[in-house]
Amino acid sequence: MNITIIGTGYVGLVTGTCFSEMGNEVYCVDVIEEKIESLKKGIVPIYEPGLKELIDTNYKIGNLHFTTNLEEGLNNSEICFIAVGTPMGEDGSADLQYVREVAKEIGQTITHDMIVVDKSTVPVGTADEVKNIINKELNKRGQNYKVTVVSNPEFLKEGNAVQDFMRPERIIVGTDDNDAKEYMKELYEPFTKNHDRMIIMDIRSAEMTKYASNSMLANRISFMNEMANICDKIGANIDEVRKGMGSDSRIGHSFLYPGCGYGGSCFPKDVTALIKTAKDNDYDAILLKSVETVNNNQKHYISKKIKSVLGDDLSDYTFAIWGLAFKPETDDMREASSIIIIKDLLEAGATINAYDPKAMDTAKNFYLKDSDINYYEDKYSVLHDADAIVLVTEWKEFRSPNFDKIKTLLKQPLIFDGRNQYNNKLMKKLDFKYYAVGK
Repeated sequence: MNITIIGTGYVGLVTGTCFSEMGNEVYCVDVIEEKIESLKKGIVPIYEPGLKELIDTNYKIGNLHFTTNLEEGLNNSEICFIAVGTPMGEDGSADLQYVREVAKEIGQTITHDMIVVDKSTVPVGTADEVKNIINKELNKRGQNYKVTVVSNPEFLKEGNAVQDFMRPERIIVGTDDNDAKEYMKELYEPFTKNHDRMIIMDIRSAEMTKYASNSMLANRISFMNEMANICDKIGANIDEVRKGMGSDSRIGHSFLYPGCGYGGSCFPKDVTALIKTAKDNDYDAILLKSVETVNNNQKHYISKKIKSVLGDDLSDYTFAIWGLAFKPETDDMREASSIIIIKDLLEAGATINAYDPKAMDTAKNFYLKDSDINYYEDKYSVLHDADAIVLVTEWKEFRSPNFDKIKTLLKQPLIFDGRNQYNNKLMKKLDFKYYAVGK
């Protein structure tokens, strides 16, 4: 099949590349010429395991094209995916300006019938709006092409996106058009050979499924963080509580890990957007508001813990930050807890050393570019002249470090663990002063 992907951000690039890997001819379109030229040279703007290798291979054999020319893509395709950004607006809603602009351009450009797929995370009702915009532009041109708008939300976990796309747990398709149903089944058939993972529903339910899924996961995280905070107060160990809870099949073990708050491009934005959607429809989403409040507070948990141990004035202390990305296996720092923690510590007068395997350029150039931070190239050199480790991102290389070496490098054996990576008994045996979340 010939496919056009509009937008070469995280979702668009992974989607287009994985479709091309199955033999489809894919045109990835973006308005940013510099990004397109970089992709043609094999320079990938995001870090995602396995993605660059697939891009290089499929671009070389001609399955994958990069262009700024939307007409080129649409003229050669039967289906196009809208995968542009939907950032949070000032009022908390998803900002649809880029989606609307693309819909308008599609209506101005297509020369035949087209299936248009909303891949971006968009509020309920967006598919109807996209179809109206496209048809309005077609009417201006005196054209009557059939345009079918389908909702096909993405469920990609950063750091595992390629595997998630190639071996999906589910494929949600929202449409009431039989031809579109069959087309989407054929398109995704190579990804569902073991068993059918496609769930077809009405468009609005498909749009809602994405928000409901992310909000549920965010809810579990905030719930466990709240339980951890209570454990902190009463002397219980959240790790033991988590094991006891997870053994109940109705609860399960997934997403029961407390920490210093969730971040990234999805959970914070989607929870806020769903709260706004509820408000716009005269419903007060009390639970979702609480999820958001707990998460915002949790990002200050580690800095408050540090101050409770060392005092409010941290001007005599240097902290080695292990991890900057919002999660492992990505360089994404959007809404990362590290940003809040570091700024809290700097405001208290602390000196900050930082290391992350992938996100340091992101920190230097964007999210922490105005902060006075010393960056180091590995997890041990960052301990130079440091009083304590502050573990923020649970990268694998932090799981089993050389604790004897750490003790010789730190001024004192002190760890503040925002991701509960280590065992209390081990830390006590090694004579570390160890502070984690809820234990």
